[in-house]
Amino acid sequence: MESLQQYVGEFRDLAKRPRHFLTQVLNLACIVFSALMLWKGLMCVTNSESPVVVVLSGSMEPAFFRGDILFLTMYESQEPLAPGDVLVFQIEGRDIPIVHRLMNLHEKPDGTVSILTKGDNNQVDDRGLYANRQLFIGRKEVMGRAKAFLPYVGMITIWLNDYPWLKYILIGSMGFFVIIGRE
Repeated sequence: MESLQQYVGEFRDLAKRPRHFLTQVLNLACIVFSALMLWKGLMCVTNSESPVVVVLSGSMEPAFFRGDILFLTMYESQEPLAPGDVLVFQIEGRDIPIVHRLMNLHEKPDGTVSILTKGDNNQVDDRGLYANRQLFIGRKEVMGRAKAFLPYVGMITIWLNDYPWLKYILIGSMGFFVIIGRE
Protein backbone atom coordinates (compact mmCIF):
# COMPACT_ATOMS: atom_id res chain seq x y z
CA MET A 1 0.00 0.00 0.00
CA GLU A 2 2.88 2.32 0.78
CA SER A 3 4.43 1.79 -2.64
CA LEU A 4 1.09 2.58 -4.29
CA GLN A 5 1.00 5.92 -2.44
CA GLN A 6 4.57 6.55 -3.57
CA TYR A 7 3.59 5.93 -7.23
CA VAL A 8 0.57 8.24 -6.92
CA GLY A 9 2.84 10.89 -5.38
CA GLU A 10 5.33 10.52 -8.24
CA PHE A 11 2.52 10.89 -10.78
CA ARG A 12 1.32 14.09 -9.07
CA ASP A 13 4.86 15.48 -9.11
CA LEU A 14 5.12 14.58 -12.79
CA ALA A 15 1.82 16.36 -13.54
CA LYS A 16 3.25 19.54 -11.98
CA ARG A 17 6.12 19.47 -14.50
CA PRO A 18 4.44 19.37 -17.93
CA ARG A 19 7.70 19.34 -19.88
CA HIS A 20 8.95 16.26 -18.01
CA PHE A 21 5.51 14.65 -18.38
CA LEU A 22 5.59 15.27 -22.14
CA THR A 23 9.08 13.71 -22.30
CA GLN A 24 7.79 10.56 -20.59
CA VAL A 25 4.78 10.37 -22.92
CA LEU A 26 7.12 10.68 -25.91
CA ASN A 27 9.28 7.89 -24.43
CA LEU A 28 6.19 5.69 -24.28
CA ALA A 29 5.35 6.58 -27.90
CA CYS A 30 8.92 5.67 -28.94
CA ILE A 31 8.53 2.24 -27.34
CA VAL A 32 5.21 1.62 -29.13
CA PHE A 33 6.52 2.81 -32.51
CA SER A 34 9.73 0.78 -32.11
CA ALA A 35 7.62 -2.35 -31.60
CA LEU A 36 5.60 -1.52 -34.72
CA MET A 37 8.77 -0.95 -36.76
CA LEU A 38 10.20 -4.26 -35.50
CA TRP A 39 6.99 -6.01 -36.62
CA LYS A 40 7.10 -4.38 -40.06
CA GLY A 41 10.80 -5.26 -40.37
CA LEU A 42 10.02 -8.89 -39.56
CA MET A 43 7.31 -8.83 -42.22
CA CYS A 44 9.87 -7.69 -44.81
CA VAL A 45 12.57 -10.15 -43.73
CA THR A 46 10.24 -13.18 -43.62
CA ASN A 47 8.07 -12.16 -46.59
CA SER A 48 5.04 -13.07 -44.46
CA GLU A 49 2.13 -10.83 -43.52
CA SER A 50 2.22 -12.33 -40.03
CA PRO A 51 5.75 -13.47 -39.12
CA VAL A 52 4.80 -14.70 -35.64
CA VAL A 53 1.61 -16.55 -34.60
CA VAL A 54 0.40 -18.37 -31.50
CA VAL A 55 -1.13 -21.85 -31.70
CA LEU A 56 -4.62 -21.41 -30.23
CA SER A 57 -5.94 -24.98 -30.21
CA GLY A 58 -4.81 -28.56 -29.71
CA SER A 59 -5.42 -29.57 -33.34
CA MET A 60 -1.67 -29.85 -34.09
CA GLU A 61 -0.68 -31.94 -31.07
CA PRO A 62 1.78 -33.61 -30.58
CA ALA A 63 3.83 -31.45 -32.99
CA PHE A 64 2.67 -28.11 -31.52
CA PHE A 65 0.71 -27.46 -28.37
CA ARG A 66 -1.69 -24.70 -27.41
CA GLY A 67 0.38 -21.63 -26.57
CA ASP A 68 3.39 -22.42 -28.76
CA ILE A 69 4.71 -19.47 -30.77
CA LEU A 70 5.49 -20.20 -34.43
CA PHE A 71 7.90 -18.17 -36.58
CA LEU A 72 6.80 -18.06 -40.21
CA THR A 73 8.42 -17.42 -43.57
CA MET A 74 6.95 -17.26 -47.04
CA TYR A 75 9.84 -17.76 -49.46
CA GLU A 76 8.19 -20.14 -51.88
CA SER A 77 10.60 -19.43 -54.77
CA GLN A 78 13.60 -20.66 -52.76
CA GLU A 79 11.83 -23.53 -51.04
CA PRO A 80 8.54 -24.65 -52.68
CA LEU A 81 5.64 -25.84 -50.56
CA ALA A 82 5.56 -29.61 -50.03
CA PRO A 83 3.32 -32.10 -48.25
CA GLY A 84 4.29 -32.23 -44.58
CA ASP A 85 4.94 -28.49 -44.26
CA VAL A 86 3.11 -26.76 -41.41
CA LEU A 87 1.16 -23.85 -42.89
CA VAL A 88 -0.67 -20.94 -41.35
CA PHE A 89 -3.63 -19.85 -43.46
CA GLN A 90 -6.63 -17.61 -43.09
CA ILE A 91 -10.02 -18.36 -44.57
CA GLU A 92 -11.98 -15.42 -45.93
CA GLY A 93 -14.57 -14.32 -43.40
CA ARG A 94 -12.71 -15.74 -40.40
CA ASP A 95 -10.66 -13.59 -38.06
CA ILE A 96 -8.34 -16.23 -36.62
CA PRO A 97 -5.62 -17.90 -38.72
CA ILE A 98 -5.40 -21.70 -38.70
CA VAL A 99 -2.19 -23.71 -38.14
CA HIS A 100 -2.36 -27.09 -39.93
CA ARG A 101 -0.18 -29.44 -41.96
CA LEU A 102 -0.18 -29.48 -45.77
CA MET A 103 -1.48 -32.91 -46.84
CA ASN A 104 -1.89 -32.62 -50.63
CA LEU A 105 -0.63 -30.09 -53.13
CA HIS A 106 -1.88 -29.93 -56.72
CA GLU A 107 -0.10 -27.55 -59.09
CA LYS A 108 -1.64 -26.70 -62.43
CA PRO A 109 0.39 -25.81 -65.55
CA ASP A 110 -0.61 -22.14 -65.19
CA GLY A 111 1.10 -22.03 -61.76
CA THR A 112 -1.98 -22.01 -59.54
CA VAL A 113 -1.97 -24.43 -56.64
CA SER A 114 -4.70 -26.23 -54.72
CA ILE A 115 -3.75 -27.11 -51.15
CA LEU A 116 -5.46 -29.53 -48.78
CA THR A 117 -4.59 -29.26 -45.07
CA LYS A 118 -5.32 -31.20 -41.90
CA GLY A 119 -4.56 -30.83 -38.21
CA ASP A 120 -2.32 -33.61 -36.87
CA ASN A 121 -4.76 -34.27 -34.03
CA ASN A 122 -7.89 -34.11 -36.24
CA GLN A 123 -9.66 -37.14 -37.71
CA VAL A 124 -10.59 -35.50 -41.03
CA ASP A 125 -9.11 -32.95 -43.42
CA ASP A 126 -9.95 -29.24 -43.31
CA ARG A 127 -12.57 -29.09 -46.07
CA GLY A 128 -15.18 -28.44 -43.37
CA LEU A 129 -13.22 -25.35 -42.27
CA TYR A 130 -12.83 -23.84 -45.72
CA ALA A 131 -15.34 -21.38 -47.16
CA ASN A 132 -18.66 -22.70 -48.43
CA ARG A 133 -18.22 -25.05 -51.42
CA GLN A 134 -14.42 -24.64 -51.27
CA LEU A 135 -12.50 -27.93 -51.48
CA PHE A 136 -8.96 -26.53 -51.44
CA ILE A 137 -7.16 -23.35 -50.43
CA GLY A 138 -4.80 -21.41 -52.70
CA ARG A 139 -1.67 -19.30 -52.27
CA LYS A 140 -3.68 -16.20 -51.37
CA GLU A 141 -4.98 -17.83 -48.16
CA VAL A 142 -1.53 -19.00 -46.99
CA MET A 143 0.12 -16.56 -44.57
CA GLY A 144 3.33 -18.50 -44.08
CA ARG A 145 5.15 -21.73 -43.33
CA ALA A 146 6.37 -22.58 -39.83
CA LYS A 147 10.16 -22.54 -39.56
CA ALA A 148 10.75 -22.45 -35.78
CA PHE A 149 8.78 -22.39 -32.55
CA LEU A 150 8.97 -21.49 -28.87
CA PRO A 151 6.99 -23.87 -26.66
CA TYR A 152 4.22 -22.41 -24.44
CA VAL A 153 5.50 -18.79 -24.56
CA GLY A 154 2.30 -17.72 -26.30
CA MET A 155 0.09 -18.72 -23.35
CA ILE A 156 0.35 -15.09 -22.23
CA THR A 157 -1.40 -14.03 -25.44
CA ILE A 158 -4.12 -16.63 -24.92
CA TRP A 159 -4.71 -15.45 -21.34
CA LEU A 160 -4.88 -11.82 -22.49
CA ASN A 161 -7.50 -12.76 -25.11
CA ASP A 162 -9.49 -14.99 -22.73
CA TYR A 163 -9.49 -12.39 -19.93
CA PRO A 164 -9.74 -8.89 -21.48
CA TRP A 165 -9.61 -7.21 -18.06
CA LEU A 166 -6.12 -8.67 -17.61
CA LYS A 167 -5.04 -7.05 -20.90
CA TYR A 168 -6.24 -3.62 -19.76
CA ILE A 169 -4.54 -3.95 -16.37
CA LEU A 170 -1.26 -5.05 -17.96
CA ILE A 171 -1.20 -2.36 -20.66
CA GLY A 172 -2.37 0.34 -18.25
CA SER A 173 0.24 -0.53 -15.63
CA MET A 174 3.01 -0.71 -18.23
CA GLY A 175 2.05 2.71 -19.58
CA PHE A 176 1.83 4.12 -16.05
CA PHE A 177 5.29 2.86 -15.09
CA VAL A 178 6.84 4.17 -18.30
CA ILE A 179 5.28 7.58 -17.74
CA ILE A 180 6.40 7.90 -14.10
CA GLY A 181 9.72 6.17 -14.77
CA ARG A 182 12.82 7.79 -13.37
CA GLU A 183 15.84 8.61 -15.48
